[in-house]
Amino acid sequence: MLVLSRKKDESIVINNDITIVVVEIRGDKVRLGVEAPKEVPVHRREVFEAIARGEIVDAATVTTPGVDAVESDSALPEGDSPRS
Repeated sequence: MLVLSRKKDESIVINNDITIVVVEIRGDKVRLGVEAPKEVPVHRREVFEAIARGEIVDAATVTTPGVDAVESDSALPEGDSPRS
């Protein structure tokens, strides 16, 4: 694993076409911005794992065992936004 130190508004570039930017640092929480081509899937790990387990039916729906399906925007933590 490569470990990098970055400050607010600094970034890293991956494979010439993916940029990760430190948007905000507040306490122990870091907000990151990801710029990537549309054809490159970008997911938070828990969403990626849910997709791998088959719990996400399509891009707009998240399902959790024992819970009715919710819109993916609603499943985001407050302050997060879906990639457009």
